Amino acid sequence: MDFTAVRYEGRPVDGAERSAAETGVYDFLDGAGVEYVTLTHPAAFTMEECEAVRREIGAPVFKNLFLTNRQQTDFYLLMIPADKPFKTKYLSSQLGCARLSFASAEKMEELLHIHPGAVSPMGLIYDRDRKVRLIIDSDLRDVDTYACHPCVNTASVSMRLADLLGKVIPATGHTHTWVELKPE
Repeated sequence: MDFTAVRYEGRPVDGAERSAAETGVYDFLDGAGVEYVTLTHPAAFTMEECEAVRREIGAPVFKNLFLTNRQQTDFYLLMIPADKPFKTKYLSSQLGCARLSFASAEKMEELLHIHPGAVSPMGLIYDRDRKVRLIIDSDLRDVDTYACHPCVNTASVSMRLADLLGKVIPATGHTHTWVELKPE
């Protein structure tokens, strides 16, 4: 992957046209008083491609999975370490649901204004009805700074995890739940 990235303190100011969803993330972060760094870069679809982002931005990039129950009535955004395998049975039992699977791209767009490859807790700013529940693996509890996509996979924002959990998530009206997922 040819990785040419540009770093900005706060929102990008390069004059490039940005989607409404991405611009909305920067507006939201600025309005919430969150300090963040933005890295614009080639599209990153895989965790391997996100590794280049991690090296450049200097913060871990978590794996973000958009999940649903069998009936597709409950939706979850799971944040786990990038290198941790995910087994649905461990999460399902902790959440008290029978089975989880990946939610559709259509639901992802409808609820979070995100397309596959750009899943991020930043999408929660668009979930005004709070249909998506944020779930975080306890292995991330001690992380100071982390990076995620601002609803597009051609940029990444880095911020303190404390700001995500203490400013961003509460400002969306969401809460978060810690879970302990086995690494097997």
